Amino acid sequence: MTHKFKHSFITKVHLVISVLIVIPVAFIYGFAPELLFDIYLNTIDEYNAFKAVMGLYIGFSVLWILGIFKNQFLRIALITNVIFMLGLGFGRFLSLLLDGMPTRTFIFGTFGELILGIYGIWVLSKYYKKV
Repeated sequence: MTHKFKHSFITKVHLVISVLIVIPVAFIYGFAPELLFDIYLNTIDEYNAFKAVMGLYIGFSVLWILGIFKNQFLRIALITNVIFMLGLGFGRFLSLLLDGMPTRTFIFGTFGELILGIYGIWVLSKYYKKV
């Protein structure tokens, strides 16, 4: 493995993983949350809120894709990925403490988000010291 490829893999692998998970989840939230989650929308406002979450997820994914393919976007992609993942992970962890146990999908998601966020912090601290 060449040094350049190894560096690129280490700094971008979690962005690729994030995109591969977040984009499908975005469309599920936006159009059929009941497929994966114990969520059943009833009002137009609920549908609207979930479509907004879908748009937010897709918007961040676009930025992460830019970071994967264009080095001038990599640092901001890394920073936003850390904020996105740790924000979701800590929010879900708080819900776990205050609201009780969610379905396995959300428990798995919580750990995945925290791991990706912590990995992003490691990448930023190792390769981008001026954060």
